[in-house]
Amino acid sequence: MDAENSATKVLGVVGLGLIGGSFVKAYAQSGDWRIYGIDRDERINQFAMLAEDIDGILTEERIPECDLILLAVYPEAAVEWLREHADIISDDAVVIDCCGVKEYVCEKCFAIARDHAFTYAGGHPMAGRHYSGYKYATEKLYRGAPMVIVPEVYDDIRPLARIKELLEPAQFGSISVTTAREHDRMIAFTSQLAHVVSNAYVKSPTARGHQGFSAGSYRDLTRVAWLNPQMWSELFMDNRENLMDELDHIIGCLQEYRDALENEDREELEQLLADGARRKTEIDG
Repeated sequence: MDAENSATKVLGVVGLGLIGGSFVKAYAQSGDWRIYGIDRDERINQFAMLAEDIDGILTEERIPECDLILLAVYPEAAVEWLREHADIISDDAVVIDCCGVKEYVCEKCFAIARDHAFTYAGGHPMAGRHYSGYKYATEKLYRGAPMVIVPEVYDDIRPLARIKELLEPAQFGSISVTTAREHDRMIAFTSQLAHVVSNAYVKSPTARGHQGFSAGSYRDLTRVAWLNPQMWSELFMDNRENLMDELDHIIGCLQEYRDALENEDREELEQLLADGARRKTEIDG
């Protein structure tokens, strides 16, 4: 990349996995940014430079240059990085974490930002793949996808307008604003429960013989069973109350289906299935 002198803005990305790697690739395509990145795996740092996705490593000397810093690491690591580097972040910078939970991260990062002059907001790009790592990152990952933003002040349009402008190279389809509590309540259902159910589903002993007997239903339900255990266990624990509520509900619903089968109650089973089909129509059209 030859953006050292021509770029008008500077991006710093902490963590060059699927999420962070896709951000640097998207911003590199825009041609208007100087991009620094850092990963704990030095091989990834060197590969990103060889691929010309970043202009250099995000060192402490370069952090003060950044207009936007994206924390694309696990929740605890995001908080720790911000705590360690808050003193050298520019007063004019915007910092956004990209973690899958918000209450744990935002509570701590809002407090850190309040002690300094930079702007921090929680963020969650609603896009991903069932493969992880920089090798699967793509500049197209966020095109048309939703981005959720959790600001400290919910109704202040000025920082939100700046955040939207800074995120333009990613080409999100929409940017939603919510609270950390509401985000975590919803994500327990839309994402975390789906991963638990998928991961548990493939543990059936019958699964080993599925070839030749499975099609779209099996693929759809098992797509997210292949996950990163370290990352997802941290996310689940950080949002455990909401996730336990969702698990209790689905376990109760499954018990109703089982009871109908055990009692040979076809009328009840038909009603349960009809209720689920009707609910899907009401929710999604």
